[in-house]
Amino acid sequence: MSLAIAPVIPAGSLSGSVQPSLVSSDGGLLLRPWAVDDAVVLQGAFEDATIRRWHMRRMASRSEAQEWIASADRQWQEERAAQWAIVHAVGGEVLGRMSLRWMDLSQGLAECAYWVLPHARGQGVAPRSLATLSNWALNGAGFHRLELAHSDRNEASCRVATKAGFGLEGVRRSALLHTDGWHDMHLHARIQGEV
Repeated sequence: MSLAIAPVIPAGSLSGSVQPSLVSSDGGLLLRPWAVDDAVVLQGAFEDATIRRWHMRRMASRSEAQEWIASADRQWQEERAAQWAIVHAVGGEVLGRMSLRWMDLSQGLAECAYWVLPHARGQGVAPRSLATLSNWALNGAGFHRLELAHSDRNEASCRVATKAGFGLEGVRRSALLHTDGWHDMHLHARIQGEV
């Protein structure tokens, strides 16, 4: 059965090229695809209590981190998701993760997700990186709508979303099971053409 509408982003539009690296508007941050050499940092990130609290993923070994990185490359090729390491533009130190954790090209819809390593928190890394990703996704790649969901208890994530121009649209009640029980989830969104 065929669609009654043309896809917002035609299949092959993303996978037909190398996943781009993205530079923040101030030039201080670079979002680049994860590299095999990042496995140690990636594994270590999931030992941080804050990252563990808000994310369901656990990464117990370097080989598991390497597989996750290989999987991220496959997800880009299959146009299902896109993962970036957030790094200092000078020196390349890994500061966190930014992603389109799932993508629906036919609808031009994707969901953003992120985390920042402890030593980089409180420096505007997450909102600057989210704004960088959003600008590319909406203005370069052609997505129409980006969504972002976080626990209503995660105030830091709410601030990041708001600073990056993602308006709060509502609350999805008892929507996600965390290690400490069910959480209500805030739903934020940014739409193509919004500042």
